[in-house]
Amino acid sequence: MLRFACTGARPEPFAAGPSLLLDLRITDDSGARVHSVALRCQLRIEPRGRTYTPDEQAKLVALFGEPSRWGETLNALQLATIGITVTGFTGETTVELPVPLTYDLDIAATKYFHGLAEGEVPLLLLFSGTVYYAGPTGVQLGLVSWSEEASFRLPIATWRAAMDEHYPGSGWIRLDTRTIDALAAYRSAHVIPTWDDTVERLLKEAEQ
Repeated sequence: MLRFACTGARPEPFAAGPSLLLDLRITDDSGARVHSVALRCQLRIEPRGRTYTPDEQAKLVALFGEPSRWGETLNALQLATIGITVTGFTGETTVELPVPLTYDLDIAATKYFHGLAEGEVPLLLLFSGTVYYAGPTGVQLGLVSWSEEASFRLPIATWRAAMDEHYPGSGWIRLDTRTIDALAAYRSAHVIPTWDDTVERLLKEAEQ
């Protein structure tokens, strides 16, 4: 039976978009040669696994509601589901699990990460898949137990480093095309050099 542990995380510097690499240690105590594993991993954020500062609570209201209700609303968030092929090993091996990220603030997991100032994000990794191993009559098949899981505390600084590889000091907000056209027309009419300047000007006008 396979056992799993997540032992580290770091940004993937050469990915096309923001991405993390998790170090996944896989242990098999059967003594048989594992030829390969078709592994599937579901990653979930477990928000109840940490505390929150007042500033973080204010930023997460849009996601979980008022803190007074968090006993009911602070539920797990889906981060990613990933499939990889683990090459052959005997006893133990460590593989890299690539985790694609997005800075789309309409995504619940991104809202959660974005709302945290420091500390760690409690992650739960749930495993399934097929194991191909050496048996007495040749290659045999087994299943990764559905009960297999691993916990990991991802430093929020690691997530921010992955984002900064692609979006240094910035983020993304999805807008309707009509809104984009209206903003572009406003920017052009007022000869505003950047989108940041355009939004800042509109915010100042709204305050006035």
